[in-house]
Amino acid sequence: MAGPTDRARALLVLATLACSSLSVAALAQSAGSLAPDAKTQHALDNDMADTVQDPRITAAQKSGTGTWKWAVPPVKMNGAFDDHDPIGLVAGKLIPADCSINWISPDTHKLYCFTSATSLVYFLDAPQNYLAQAEKSWQTLKGKPAS
Repeated sequence: MAGPTDRARALLVLATLACSSLSVAALAQSAGSLAPDAKTQHALDNDMADTVQDPRITAAQKSGTGTWKWAVPPVKMNGAFDDHDPIGLVAGKLIPADCSINWISPDTHKLYCFTSATSLVYFLDAPQNYLAQAEKSWQTLKGKPAS
């Protein structure tokens, strides 16, 4: 026969399960009602466009293509590899970057531009190795023999 503590534990488990299933259902219902529709999102985008006076951002918003960033450098930056992502070069691809995500080599003081934070973090695992590979690939892609 089950004792009083076993019954209390069983009731506690049942009550916990009931509460968690109710909260999951409530969360799912509220998440659906909080998602903005396209018209609301468009109105929010237009409101925000009025607060920034950068023609590059305006052009990106009007084109509706690609991903644009709020932290675009105010002037063109001159990064190594003509502002191409070093990780892209290692993969044999010319991927242009806007230098909003960048790294300066502590050894050479050169600026390297990245297309995403993921690319930069990946690069920082072994920067010297990636720079050597990127330099070889850069020479090959530009039609110069690798040294």
